[in-house]
Amino acid sequence: MIARIWTWLAGAAVAACVAILLADYAVATRQAPRDDKLIRNLQQQVKSDAALATTLDAEQKRITNARRARKSRDNTVSWVLIGAASVFLTFAKRIIGPVSRPVAHRPMQAASALAPSPVLASAPRCSAPTVDLTFIDDLVAKENRGKENAIAFLQAIQKHYCYLPDEAIARLTELTEITPAQLAGTSSFYAQFRRTPAGKHTVRVCHGTACHVAGARQVADELRRYLAIPEGADTDPARMFTMDEVACLGCCSLAPVLMLDGRTAGRLTPSSASAVLASFGETEKV
Repeated sequence: MIARIWTWLAGAAVAACVAILLADYAVATRQAPRDDKLIRNLQQQVKSDAALATTLDAEQKRITNARRARKSRDNTVSWVLIGAASVFLTFAKRIIGPVSRPVAHRPMQAASALAPSPVLASAPRCSAPTVDLTFIDDLVAKENRGKENAIAFLQAIQKHYCYLPDEAIARLTELTEITPAQLAGTSSFYAQFRRTPAGKHTVRVCHGTACHVAGARQVADELRRYLAIPEGADTDPARMFTMDEVACLGCCSLAPVLMLDGRTAGRLTPSSASAVLASFGETEKV
């Protein structure tokens, strides 16, 4: 309760300080040209009427004193703003609490107490590593064999095998009007298509601005080392995990973040990211 009170008070102080600074800026922006014009006019008039020298001197002192007072007030308000913002952030963190709260996705613990994921239980399984071309024969038999169906065919193959096997692509060109060049160009243009087998599970590592600054590259490098993913590849030799670098996972406050089969783990370090996969592997064996 005390933390909430201090957070509200500090937040109100921040808002008040910002309002004062903005008001002073607006006044200075509007008033400065008027004051400068007044001084110039008086200086011109003093040349013909020396009696106005006293008025000119008084106006110069008034303007100088007003500007000094405004500058002093703004300096004080700026320091108050910094202090209020520090208090606000300190107590706001206490209110928000630990990282393990759900953010847009079901959270995943980095400890060995990781529970089985319902996402994994309901996720569609791809076909066996051996490519059964019967699927291609059945697919082509049901669809138009024209070139305009190239993307639809590739999407169906990708969904069935989880990638685009060379054997499946070759059979598709044999049974349709689509050329190998067209399929190669289409599959390489769209990021959704992959030409190599994917792992059983997908690890998405965010590399957005917040995550990059917080050390996402080090996390990704450690995961690649931990999974023994070869240079230039994205899947470990056992085809258990495929690592995908994405631009955003919608969890910037938890940077750096990874998502494993729909579950999120945040505020990672290289060692804790490896622990997430290690605990997941132990869960899979249960």
